[in-house]
Amino acid sequence: MCDYHDREWGFPSSDDVTLFEKINLEGFQSGLSWRTVLDKRADFRRVFHGFDPERVVRMRERDVVRLLGDASIIRHRGKIESTINNARRCLELIEEKGSLAAHIWSFEPPRRRVAPTTAEVSTFITSSESVALSKDLKKRGWSFVGPTTMYAFMQSMGLVNDHDEGCHVGPVAEKARKRFRID
Repeated sequence: MCDYHDREWGFPSSDDVTLFEKINLEGFQSGLSWRTVLDKRADFRRVFHGFDPERVVRMRERDVVRLLGDASIIRHRGKIESTINNARRCLELIEEKGSLAAHIWSFEPPRRRVAPTTAEVSTFITSSESVALSKDLKKRGWSFVGPTTMYAFMQSMGLVNDHDEGCHVGPVAEKARKRFRID
């Protein structure tokens, strides 16, 4: 968890595969701990072809059945089917917008002048931007993309910097956010 926090959480990415992976892993996390998902991430990457939407979209019912029997991942039919569905929706969005990143980052909220306190971070479950992103993706047919899930996604991908005040990574993540540009 420390390595994930210090090297990934809150750092921006414009890589569509990375964004697609994280949206779906956040969906798998729904109702569970992030540690559970993170501990299984390598296996998720293996069974979902590195979260390459071009490959995931080709998965069929036989793949769903196979994954339901794979104890190395979270065996939830709805979440497995959601990942395959979301691959279709992702490819449609890329066709329409040019990239998943361009669309996702259009929901970036205005930057805060001061890092949030620990108490503030613990109360952030959604934001107007995560609600808007959730509604937009749901309208496009995505699933397991509720406002709370999308807020967690926005935190993890650096759309917001919710590192605690005084956290040694917060300023590093903020510097990365300031330099960040969509590819």
